[in-house]
Amino acid sequence: MTIREMCDAYDVTPRTLRFYESKELLFPIREGTKRLFTRRDRARLKLILRGKRFGFSLEDIRQLLNLYDAGDQQLTQLTETYRIAQDRLTAMVSQRDELNQAIDELKEQLKWGEEMIASLQTGQRAAE
Repeated sequence: MTIREMCDAYDVTPRTLRFYESKELLFPIREGTKRLFTRRDRARLKLILRGKRFGFSLEDIRQLLNLYDAGDQQLTQLTETYRIAQDRLTAMVSQRDELNQAIDELKEQLKWGEEMIASLQTGQRAAE
């Protein structure tokens, strides 16, 4: 695939693809100034985008992709991916819990604000 076809197929920008190439995540074939992406690059890009969606760092993703060639039918790669995913899930659950707590506190403050506004409006009407 050309860079344009990759961009269209995976909803990324050419800059993103060049960035991933510079970080040694993708290895397109170069023909002059043209980049051609192989089936392997497409598979790697899918994994990169999934990893980013889950909040994996690019370095974690790079290391996991490099484990593909470990020669053990991907046991090492899958084991390490599982470990990192477990850590990421723990962090995401913690973030969600903190966000839920902040949302509850903000709702309480908004309720207090509504009551204060209503009270002040009632007081102003009574004074008029």
